[in-house]
Amino acid sequence: MKIAFLLIASLAQAQIRFRDVAREAGLRFALDNNATPQKRMWETVAGGIAVFDYDQDGLPDIFFTNGASVPSLEKQARHSNRLFRNEGGMKFRDVTATAGLAGHGYSMGAAAGDFDNDGLPDLFVAGVNRNLLYRNLGGGRFEDVTGKAGIKSEEWGVAAAWFDYDIDGRLDLIVVNYGHRDGDRNRACGDESRRLRIYCHPRYFDPRPNRLYRNLGGGAFEDVTAASGIGAHRGRAMSVAVADSDSDGRPDVFVTNDNMPNFLFRNLGGGKFEETALLKGVALLDAGKPVASMGAEFRDYDNDGHPDINVTALNGETFPVFRNDGTGSFRDATFATGIAGLSTGHAGWGNGWVDFDNDGWKDLFTANSHVNDLVERVEAAVYRQPNTVFRNLGDGKFGAVPESGLEASIRAHRGAAFADFDGDGRIDVVVTALGEPVELWRNVTPRAGHWLQVRLIGKGGNRDGIGARVRIGSRHNAMTSSSSYASSMLVPVAFGLGADTEAVVEVRWPGGKVQRVTAPGVDRVLTITED
Repeated sequence: MKIAFLLIASLAQAQIRFRDVAREAGLRFALDNNATPQKRMWETVAGGIAVFDYDQDGLPDIFFTNGASVPSLEKQARHSNRLFRNEGGMKFRDVTATAGLAGHGYSMGAAAGDFDNDGLPDLFVAGVNRNLLYRNLGGGRFEDVTGKAGIKSEEWGVAAAWFDYDIDGRLDLIVVNYGHRDGDRNRACGDESRRLRIYCHPRYFDPRPNRLYRNLGGGAFEDVTAASGIGAHRGRAMSVAVADSDSDGRPDVFVTNDNMPNFLFRNLGGGKFEETALLKGVALLDAGKPVASMGAEFRDYDNDGHPDINVTALNGETFPVFRNDGTGSFRDATFATGIAGLSTGHAGWGNGWVDFDNDGWKDLFTANSHVNDLVERVEAAVYRQPNTVFRNLGDGKFGAVPESGLEASIRAHRGAAFADFDGDGRIDVVVTALGEPVELWRNVTPRAGHWLQVRLIGKGGNRDGIGARVRIGSRHNAMTSSSSYASSMLVPVAFGLGADTEAVVEVRWPGGKVQRVTAPGVDRVLTITED
């Protein structure tokens, strides 16, 4: 009893801390967004990441998207997308060439998922009029199957998500699109008298529909954008996240839109979706204005069993929090949680609710920078910014984390992804930055709590259990591969346990089957196979 009390006391004082180890880890990569004087919008919104165990050795690997030459949008050697293999011991090796993942075109976002149910995670890469679908062949090799799979490249794709919307055991794909790539018609925005050219406002980009592909099996996909109802709604999409918002057993889709109302596509079943964001309270903040919505996170931050939403946006717009009231409707909790005051001075991109100190409550990480590289010449804002972490206090509020280590790097950050790269039970963070080296933030939080990571193996299809809801006591999480900004994490479901040394894991599999497993101890990765 005394030992448990001491552990609880130490957890209350645990200070979330990070250290950038990218260089010593071998992650030698800088995002080449190929910024030009013409200020084409896609130059400043690049930088997606995918974290997935491509070779199934139990260690999460890292894939980075990269830019291309402008205006040709063709890759040179320096624009190669990059795959780094996790060698263990927080060391990585560049295996791009052998994997066949250098890519084509100007790439933006990435999404990992096993679409053919062969036990090997595959990879989708969204880009400017050039999407790519890679099938994992095993042996460290991938094959470009975009054409024969029926995946199109007609729009400027920013991000994507794998999810089984019809619960047939095969992962389907949604690709979210920004405005037409030439929507500004090479418009010169800024102050001509000062020879000051900046990235144009999003209003100059015609909104576009997102695209939904149904997995038919056998490596083929059917475009069901129109039939599903998703194609009837046009936006300027930046990111996508998936969760069962109303606990009806069907995954819903949240899409952030740049300076437009966000979308919440409620899954009605029968292959149909209804856009409900305004009705459900996530289209706009309470003030009624759209913001520059960028990153999307769709998880339960308050442990009530219902997934909530976080969005990153620009300076002064806050990082909105929409709290699920338990019915699938949401309330603007940005001020109530304290996130409004904590975030108003930042512009955010990648984001995630992650329990960094393993106390049982998910904290909020954001990768920060303004969209406009010349913003300091036109308004009271800063372009390069440090990343931030806000600690979940467990009472519905978040607090600042002074001296987390993140303040050491001030860059034009974009994508962010989260995984336990060194296997110590503390979740680490990888972040991209425009024109500068990537960051690998090793979680060095002292006195962190106990933990459990749950690896799911689905039966008959959907091998990674994407869409499963997982509970340990009063703590809730879900298996999903897409969140943050244009990024993807196909990794075990992570739980901080605080002082608890026992855990009973409840899994609600896609389709509704409930399975309970008693973990044989904590501070480990537990594999649960659907029975």
